Amino acid sequence: VSHLLVTGNTKTLRTILALAQTHEISLGIIPNTKQKELIRTLSLPSKVKERIAVALKPQEKKIDLLYCNETIVLQEVVIGDAPPLDTFEAVLEGKGLFDRLKLFWKTLRKVKSLKHRKIKILDAKENVMDISAVGLVAVSYKNETFASKLLSSKLSATDGKLVLAILSPTSMLQYMTYVFQSIVSHKTSKNLPKSIGYISSASLQIETDMPLRVLVDDEEIESKTLVLAVKREALALSVGEAFWEKQSVGQNGKDSVKIDHLPSDKESSEYLAKAIPLFSHASKEQYATLFSNLREEGRLNSVYITLLILSTMIATFGLFIDSSSVIIGAMLLAPLMQPIVSFSMGALRQDSTLEINSAKSIFWGVFSVLLTSALIALFIPIEHLTSEMKGRLSPTILDLFVAIVSGVAAAYVKNNEKIMSSLAGVAIAVALVPPIAVAGIGLGWGDLHMFMMAFLLFITNLVGIVFAASLTFVFLGFSPLKVAKRGVAIWLVMVTLISIPLYGAFKQMETEAKVQSRLSNVTFQLAEHDVTLVNVQLIHGLKKDEIHCDVEATGKLNKDEMLRLKEAILGTVKKDTDILVTFKYKL
Repeated sequence: VSHLLVTGNTKTLRTILALAQTHEISLGIIPNTKQKELIRTLSLPSKVKERIAVALKPQEKKIDLLYCNETIVLQEVVIGDAPPLDTFEAVLEGKGLFDRLKLFWKTLRKVKSLKHRKIKILDAKENVMDISAVGLVAVSYKNETFASKLLSSKLSATDGKLVLAILSPTSMLQYMTYVFQSIVSHKTSKNLPKSIGYISSASLQIETDMPLRVLVDDEEIESKTLVLAVKREALALSVGEAFWEKQSVGQNGKDSVKIDHLPSDKESSEYLAKAIPLFSHASKEQYATLFSNLREEGRLNSVYITLLILSTMIATFGLFIDSSSVIIGAMLLAPLMQPIVSFSMGALRQDSTLEINSAKSIFWGVFSVLLTSALIALFIPIEHLTSEMKGRLSPTILDLFVAIVSGVAAAYVKNNEKIMSSLAGVAIAVALVPPIAVAGIGLGWGDLHMFMMAFLLFITNLVGIVFAASLTFVFLGFSPLKVAKRGVAIWLVMVTLISIPLYGAFKQMETEAKVQSRLSNVTFQLAEHDVTLVNVQLIHGLKKDEIHCDVEATGKLNKDEMLRLKEAILGTVKKDTDILVTFKYKL
């Protein structure tokens, strides 16, 4: 016998595969119409007669065979639960967006049943790898599964390697992102999802702390120890031409591993074995490193006060000379962001030591800025409100949004040492020292309104940063929800309270913008003259608002024309205001 044909169920196919491999006989498989995944894997024609024709033709080119505990694997080995890695892409064929969303939801419902298990893996070179995962999928060539699609560049039918895809989500959000990307968007990312790792080797020994459900193709077995091995170019199998076209080329035969980002320490394994949390859980090492830095940055010291005083002097002089570049330099020098981020972690974790130390640093920092800027304002014989000062006297809800985004950025940067240089950009964006310096100038001038409005901007920044940074630390896994909810709730109330005056200011700004839009460059016809309004401003007064503008006219207006102009302006803005104009006549 030189060539065999086989058709039947998976068990029958595996039996004949083993027979053909043992006796070095070429083989042709004729899948039935229900074995769609196998037809796709072997790139066989859709019509039965054409499949038979391919099976009848012996091939000299041989493919690798994957074994699990010395049993031939036709498609895949699934260890534990690994949806959707173990799913064939055929489930998405012909499905629209609504159907894919239903499948996404169905897959997502399984997340509650997913449990992490400690897994020990020994590769062909006897390297030992300890990981925590919910499921594994082993394949040796492209077989139309999601695991195969995700790791297609690592798969070849002739390189003598198997690829073990590892599903190890550390949070529900992380898992949801991967499932949505796979099923709904149906796109393969160039970068491996954070919840996925892989090992490529000629053989792998897998040991678990307790028996796991193992599927070899569609046959279920239970075992605590599995041995996966590949026999290189072990069988001459009749396949379609497209089968060879889709195999990866240029494989160098070397083992490859990407599991550094997966949980492996004892603490993470025990934490994830209970249930997959909504947010990731920071490791003990991450926690210790970040807390060490935050405790150090939250302490009051002479260097911190010195830098704040110097930055305040630069900022105050920059405000007087109306120079944005000088003020930006002061923002970069000021270290006030550090204790605020430390305070947000203290508030989140109810860590009284961190919270009190950081609060002291913030208080004395703010006090030193106010005192320094007030003294400078007293000694400078100029009492002129520059545009840089004015820009910090009208905080709105938009400033709160900036502070919240900056707080998220600051917490994220603190968690990642590789991007610490980005903290300078956060400091510029949120600008903590300049508004306090303006408040200090207001004290020096005895202008209470100026002090209160500028200090409101600082409070807005402080509240926004603390709330957003706390929430970001929760997302990054530095506090369980049961501990974090009290601190987050308190600062959410603070954000809500500070939003009330800011929203009122925003509505005023909106009203002013509408008035300017309605009146700017509008031409009124008044008897003999055409009148155009330019440089329109709405000034909010305590009792009554005022409209300031320049009036460009073709000639001098009489009293009747002035009255008609006033009525036209009031009719346009639809509110009772005082109108102050400067007349400009065209010669």
